[in-house]
Amino acid sequence: MSNKLRIIGGDWRSRCITFIDTPGLRPTPVRVRETVFNWLRNDIIGSRCLDLYAGSGALGFEAASRGAKSVIQIENNALACKALKDNSIQLAAEQIKVVQSDVLRYLSGETGVFDVVFIDPPFAMELAIQTCQWLEEKGWLSQHAKIYVETESTLKLEGLPKNWQLLKSKVAGEVGYHLFERLG
Repeated sequence: MSNKLRIIGGDWRSRCITFIDTPGLRPTPVRVRETVFNWLRNDIIGSRCLDLYAGSGALGFEAASRGAKSVIQIENNALACKALKDNSIQLAAEQIKVVQSDVLRYLSGETGVFDVVFIDPPFAMELAIQTCQWLEEKGWLSQHAKIYVETESTLKLEGLPKNWQLLKSKVAGEVGYHLFERLG
């Protein structure tokens, strides 16, 4: 079964992308995306973005639509990757690259430097903290990178890198969403 979601801003505003119906895949709600991209409005244009646990691709496509220079979407599920690639073709999104990989395996490989990172792992799998730590430890972040973390609202974000400053944090139903800045 295919599901659709609408891109809410930028060049592809009102265009729809499709995603697969699979356990654990929950696109970031429209209201949350609006808030997040308001928070990031001065950081997206010309940025290098990394969309981890891409799933539906909502965050990565929204970033590309709003002027990101490049977006790499990392997703483990083969069918979800196919949908991401199909959406990229449909939108002629040459700045988006889809990589089928486990996120932690990907972060163990050759690094790139990113200005904005989206982390939205499946809930209840305890992946958010380790992903954040690896981004810092393995050199994936630019000096003042912005890191968006979406988790279940009950998760305590303890053990994050000490040089990350919390900029914004909100809860919407079962979802907690947070924006950090890397300080040097």
